[in-house]
Formats: sequence, structure tokens, C-alpha cells
Amino acid sequence: MNIDISIPDLHGRRAIVTGGSDGIGLRIATRLARAGAELVLPVRNMRKGEAAADGIRSQVPDADITLASLDLSSLASVAALGEELNNDGRPIHLLINNAGVMTPPERQTTDDGFELQFGTNHLGHVALMVHLLPLLTAGSARVTSQISIAADERSINWSDLNWERSYNGMHAYSQSKIAFGLFGLELDRRSAAAGWGITSNLSHPGIAPTSLLSARPEIGRSGDTLGVRVIRWLSERGLIVGTPDSASLPALYAATAPDAAGRRLYGPKGIGHLGGAPAEQKLYSRLRSEEEAARIWRVSLEMAGVTSASI
Repeated sequence: MNIDISIPDLHGRRAIVTGGSDGIGLRIATRLARAGAELVLPVRNMRKGEAAADGIRSQVPDADITLASLDLSSLASVAALGEELNNDGRPIHLLINNAGVMTPPERQTTDDGFELQFGTNHLGHVALMVHLLPLLTAGSARVTSQISIAADERSINWSDLNWERSYNGMHAYSQSKIAFGLFGLELDRRSAAAGWGITSNLSHPGIAPTSLLSARPEIGRSGDTLGVRVIRWLSERGLIVGTPDSASLPALYAATAPDAAGRRLYGPKGIGHLGGAPAEQKLYSRLRSEEEAARIWRVSLEMAGVTSASI
């Protein structure tokens, strides 16, 4: 069954999608371009980014796409992109924080010494949002942060955020997504209190065959995991899980639907929320504590080196 949603006209709107060069992110970017958005794609691999932009233009000949360099595992790279966009000075209307890395077999660290998943999935995006805050405010932006059903499991390892004393890839992944979700919700609270005009919400894609669990030599995974092989088998047969196309819809809905609101979670409404059409969902229990959200806000800003009296 083909699942889809309508996207409102986005002409005159500037949109940024992280992780937009493949998988779910590329599908999100393509749909935004088709709706008329001016698209900024920050990518780590420029050659891959150029191929993605060419692919979008093959479907949307008049697509307005700008590539930019971004490595979310490097705070210096994030700061450089923030400086570039702020110097340009154009308001940002949509920011979809979609990029991520999942379950390296062995503990790895970012350029700044953080556990790779916490540093990339969470802290890199935190720094990006703070650097772009003036442009997001100017655009009365909608910010959508892509979390995971893994955020409904386990907890934040407050005594060892960087997993230096022990490491479990799945536990560290869950932590990164819980922290990211809490931060996204706190961004909406702080925006409402300070009058920034930013609406911040969350999405999750359910389960679909993407590159997250595929062979990733750069993180030490030489072959596809059993999990992704099973997911592909189910997806090809339309069973339980979603497809890359359907998995892109919750973020698109959260970022563009007129009735999508701040401090809400959107994901697939099928069995177990693994696939199906997008809909609002009950916040995961790990995301409901405003005290924890305020704590992760303070700790994350300090770790990412983006503390400021204005936030």
C-alpha cells in the first residue's frame, strides 16, 4: 500500500536537512524541494552530496539546492557552518535534524573526544541549533529533531555520559536519542518563554531498511547486520515495518503540516509504531520529565561549548 501525505507550498521558505545525502534524509530533502523550498544540504562527503543534489534535480528540475560542508562529529565544523550561514544572514524557516550514526561495534569518539553517538547524534545537532538560533528566530522556524523508538528504552547514563567506564552500543544509541529528544522539547519551552518564535517538535521514522544498520566500514562494521537483513525482508513484503519512503513521512509531517505543534512527537501509526502513516504519538516516558530536559539542556550546552547568556 502506498502511504503518502500532502506537503504545503514551501516557495520562499529556506530549509536545512542534515543527513540529506542518502536514505530517509534524501527522501525528506527531495519532497521539500518538490514543494518549492530553498534547500540547504550540509554534508560530510561533498561528492556524495553532489550526487544527491543531482538526483533531486533529476526529479525536480527547478530545485534550488545549496550544498554546505558539515561533519557533526566535529564542533569546529559545526561552528564553521554556523558562521557561514550567519554571514549570509538569510532566515531559516525549517530545520530537520535527521543525521545520525548507530551502534558502532566498539566505542569510538568524535574529534572532540565525545562518545561517537552522543557527540554526533546529540551534541553536534545541539551546537548547530545554537549557532543558527538568530536565523531560526528570524524565520520563526519549525525545528524537527529525528529521534528513534530506541528513545523509549533504557536511560541517560548521567554518571558516565561518554561511556568511558563501559560501552554498550545500543545503550549508548538510546541515550543519544533520549538526550536529543529532551533537548528538542526544551528548545520549544525556552522559545515560548523567551519569545524566539521557534516551534520545536520530534519525529521518529519507525523501522525501515536504511544505511544505519548496514555495512559501515568507517565505524567498524564490515557487513550488514542481521537486523537490517530481516528489516529488508519484511519491508519488501509490506510486513509490519516501513519503507524508506514511508519512514520519511513523520519528519515531513512534523516539519510542514499546519497542525503539527511544538513539544509533540510524530511517528508511524501502524503496529508497534514500526510502519504506517504518520500521526501524533504519546511522548515516550523517558521524554516527559521537564527537570531532566532542563538538565540535559545545561549539560549539553556546556559540553558543546555553546553556552551564552542569551539562551
